[in-house]
Amino acid sequence: MATDRLGDMQLFVEAAALGSLSAAGRKLGLSPAAASARLLKLEAALHARLFERTTRQLRVTDEGRLYLQHCQIALQAIEDAEAALQAGQKQIRGKVRISATSDFGRNLLYRWLDEFSQQHPEVSYALSLSDSVSNLLQDDIDLAIRFGLPLDSTLVARRLAPNRRVLCASPEYLARHGEPDAPADLAQHRFVVLMTAAGPLNEFHFARDAERASFSAPPERVWETNDGALARAWALSGHGVAYKSIWDIAADVRAGKLRILLPEWSAHEAGVHALFHGNRYMPPRVRALLDFLIERFAQATEELLGDSPHLPERLREDLLRAR
Repeated sequence: MATDRLGDMQLFVEAAALGSLSAAGRKLGLSPAAASARLLKLEAALHARLFERTTRQLRVTDEGRLYLQHCQIALQAIEDAEAALQAGQKQIRGKVRISATSDFGRNLLYRWLDEFSQQHPEVSYALSLSDSVSNLLQDDIDLAIRFGLPLDSTLVARRLAPNRRVLCASPEYLARHGEPDAPADLAQHRFVVLMTAAGPLNEFHFARDAERASFSAPPERVWETNDGALARAWALSGHGVAYKSIWDIAADVRAGKLRILLPEWSAHEAGVHALFHGNRYMPPRVRALLDFLIERFAQATEELLGDSPHLPERLREDLLRAR
């Protein structure tokens, strides 16, 4: 590796952010000619073109975007290491990059981040909301909150809370279509379904003691969306039955805006997990946020399980067993 490869990487990252090689050079104390020479030398060493250059703009190539992600991680790791040494691994500051599902992020997480900010005002956030599983390395994510376990064995999963997905619908919808008494009754209903890269999540599997049942929502009776928050909004508006995490709808159930259907039927859930890199240094700000979320989820779980007037007893028992 070249002796000043880190300087070259910093120049590349700044040029990509500013959209100008000369501006990046000025920021780093380099003349336009010196900045251009260093970039050409870097591209030659990598055997790849990092930018498409025109007289008016600088555009990052596909190869450049890949290299940019890793450069940002490397430079951030160095900054974190220096900050940890200078602060004795106690100073909590900098940016945390978080991924979460859309409904959970908009309903609960953003408020919890506000609470954490009151304790640690020098921490900032980059919050990505998506109902698809994030590639933590590719997306440069420090911490992901997900309902279930990751398929990627390189990630560490820290369990935060129990979870159950339940069928739910608005009182207005149930007044028009009736309430199902068994999974077979779902054939008479309309549905709101989450669409993922793998297809629509229209397969529902149920268990009641030793009994098992399954149901597939027919496409012609389904409203589909790739956004969990919109799916919840459609359910609240009475467009159909939705299959949602209890964490996403607990407040709506408490307020009487949604009713849980078939509470005697449930399915095993892996719970809510925080996912992070097991082979990467965890900065103090990320560790502090993880510890905060562990504590906050524990409090929220107690509040959820203590909400017996609104939570069906069988569902409450399932969550208590899974805790």
